[in-house]
Amino acid sequence: MKRPLRREFMFQLVETSRLLRTYVDQRARQHGTTRAQWGVMSRLRRQEGLNQAALAEQMDLQPISLARLLDRLQGQNLIERREDPADRRAYRLYLTREGRALVDDLDEVRTAIAQEVLGGVDEGSILSALETLATIREQTRAQREDMMRMSASAGQTA
Repeated sequence: MKRPLRREFMFQLVETSRLLRTYVDQRARQHGTTRAQWGVMSRLRRQEGLNQAALAEQMDLQPISLARLLDRLQGQNLIERREDPADRRAYRLYLTREGRALVDDLDEVRTAIAQEVLGGVDEGSILSALETLATIREQTRAQREDMMRMSASAGQTA
């Protein structure tokens, strides 16, 4: 029995995402890092000097989970924490020279992965998929925010 189109699309989207995450994890491990660490370092290269709270919010991570990731990255000399001159309790995050070199290497890996998995897909299809994914992302974000607001208001009335 064939699944309805939208359910099949969601199944394929989730399954493809799972496969890609697993593959990217494997490729990251070949470079001595994890997908999560790679994500943090990539974000810091784009926005050096972020504080931990802003980075956690942007990456949708719990602060304690991010703190552990940052501890590992700092222990590997890939990032450094510098005191925030505006707030002595906070730290600003920066890549080290080693961290920047690793992110540069990982950019080449990202390019290779894109070629490997999208090599047989024409640009028009990729553009169409990007538009579709952007719509799905925004609708999902809106639904999640609505749910969080409803949960918060339900907690206030309890």
